Amino acid sequence: MIQKLWAEGLGTALLLVSVVGSGIMGEALAGGNVAIALLANAIATGCMLYVIITVLGPISGAHFNPAVTLAFWLRGEIGTRLALLYVATQVCGGIVGVWATHGMFDLPLLQTSTTMHRTGLAQWWSEGIATFGLLFVIFGGLRSRPDAVPTLVALYITGAYWFTASTSFANPAVTIARGFSDTFSGIYPGHIPAFIAIQLVAVGVAHATLRRLFAVNS
Repeated sequence: MIQKLWAEGLGTALLLVSVVGSGIMGEALAGGNVAIALLANAIATGCMLYVIITVLGPISGAHFNPAVTLAFWLRGEIGTRLALLYVATQVCGGIVGVWATHGMFDLPLLQTSTTMHRTGLAQWWSEGIATFGLLFVIFGGLRSRPDAVPTLVALYITGAYWFTASTSFANPAVTIARGFSDTFSGIYPGHIPAFIAIQLVAVGVAHATLRRLFAVNS
């Protein structure tokens, strides 16, 4: 169990390093071109996802996301105690990843985001679609080509940065951690609860539909 928790914490921390670090670097080098900054953000996140899922998947299952852990719990594939420990570890790992990134760029470690545009029906609907899509990719990949899941998730999130209005957080731990960074990737803390609520609703919808879509025929 300790090995699994270390994998989940480290993986989530590295995920936030890629999200926040590439956002800071992209914004600094893009000369005010938000599209270029977002492109850098998306590519770096997708690359990191491929790496951490491939390397840590055999240890913990490579959830790095409370929504994914909840989905596996609903399917009866992870116990309640371990699921709760996963979620706590993911949230803590994400925050540590944000602090580590601030240190790399010589920024104050403790910050609160002031990014105010991540709210409203369009953003919430976007997060619902992003989270549902992520679970579709994971469970569809496990059903058809388990070895391709790292690639599928990496490609999906890279694309979802661009085709969702919210830039596809799709992860409560990531959402919470990004509230602690007043940088390109931040989210105002007051907007976090609604994001997480819709992400969890999307897990329920995905569970009700995907278990039938990807059911193994007897």
